[in-house]
Amino acid sequence: MKHLVLALDTMGGDFGPRVIVPASLEALDLCPRLVCLLVGNPSMIRSVLKKFNSKYINRLTIIPSKSVISDNDRPSQAIRVSKDTSMRIALELIKSGNAQACVSAGNTGALMGLSKLVLKPINGIDRPALTTFLPHQNKGKTVILDLGANIACSGSMLVQFAIMGTVLSEQIVGIGNPKVALLNIGSEESKGLDNIRQASKILHTISSIRYIGYIEANDLLAGKTDVIVCDGFIGNITLKTMEGVIRVVLSVFQKSEEKNTIYCYVIEHIKHWFSKIFFKKFIQLNPDRYNGAYLVGLHNTVIKSHGGANQHAFTKAIIQAVHSVERRIPEKIADRLSQMLSYQNNYY
Repeated sequence: MKHLVLALDTMGGDFGPRVIVPASLEALDLCPRLVCLLVGNPSMIRSVLKKFNSKYINRLTIIPSKSVISDNDRPSQAIRVSKDTSMRIALELIKSGNAQACVSAGNTGALMGLSKLVLKPINGIDRPALTTFLPHQNKGKTVILDLGANIACSGSMLVQFAIMGTVLSEQIVGIGNPKVALLNIGSEESKGLDNIRQASKILHTISSIRYIGYIEANDLLAGKTDVIVCDGFIGNITLKTMEGVIRVVLSVFQKSEEKNTIYCYVIEHIKHWFSKIFFKKFIQLNPDRYNGAYLVGLHNTVIKSHGGANQHAFTKAIIQAVHSVERRIPEKIADRLSQMLSYQNNYY
């Protein structure tokens, strides 16, 4: 059985090896083909590993690094001094052919810049985009991009995101001929900024993309479309707002279930009954369950985890990387782009 090798930036994120090492062991249990290269401070990694008596440790290799890119570092400065950092070494392992993908919870801007520098964008992609899969009320998943890699986007970049989102929806979610929509402030064609209206005009001309027009933020989780396209500024704010609301609601449900005084018994029993019905549907929206954003548009797979991800959430990010490699997502995006470049060149 051929191994699938991932490089993990073990020093990235809020918790570093404390979360990423046990997450890698959990992922190894789930994926028999998986081998993990743990890039970081060897003594810190070993101090966490010795707490586990895992039969999967033989599928882990520690790759030493001397320094870490901080979340507070400016991306431009971080890239200039990135030579011996865990993030840079993890990406270089892909370039050298020693790993097939990278997962990092580190500085998003630095990961974007270094990935573009080390691994290079696919021909036809101006800049890679961050994307994830949002569960919706119809028990499916919607691809949304960009989530913060690109603050300002031209109309042509939004079209590129639509193409990449279409491939992801087909290959990861399993939807044939997925619907694509642009996130906007209204459904009318005259609404929105110039770049959104320009992208809409182009998408209407590409017959191989099932473009359905604009979608508003209140329909993000309604399941009306399979791919949602926006710039990174709007996408990041939208996603974090939604995640914050979901965490608050989940917290309220959990606290309501902890009350057990006699005075509250009857009322809480009724609330408990209703919350259980709703909770089962709502729990699927817990952000920890869909952690792991693809940095799509590169020649190789790079997955960005939440910086504050817990063990199970980081495991989800590792599994995302496994799926991308197994399904050859970068290659399929490159193939689709080569088919569509003639359409785009007519309108750029």
